[in-house]
Amino acid sequence: MEDCSESIEKLISKAETYSKKTFEICKYNTIYRSADLFSSIAVRLVLLGVFVLFSLFLNIGIALLIGEYLGQFYYGFFIMAVFYLIVGFIFILFQQVLIKNPVCNFMIKKILNKNNDEQN
Repeated sequence: MEDCSESIEKLISKAETYSKKTFEICKYNTIYRSADLFSSIAVRLVLLGVFVLFSLFLNIGIALLIGEYLGQFYYGFFIMAVFYLIVGFIFILFQQVLIKNPVCNFMIKKILNKNNDEQN
């Protein structure tokens, strides 16, 4: 009877140790995945900022060029504004396909990329 109670105590002790270690591994895994996700988002935000600046200066140049051809510089800015209004409406119509789905897929892929972590 005493052997049985000692075995049960050892089993409980090992189960407790196992559950603590498993919890720690899950905690560190969550921290790693969160850090990976946020660092990927930070990189994309920096790249987005660079692209926005590039696009801004390119659009100013195009607007000035169009305005020069039309005789008044502000005509070029009006044409560019109408162009971006049309682009905005296209994004509103297709926001699910163009914005929401790719962002959701990116975040899910980053959080659940277990296969890549195990191979590295």
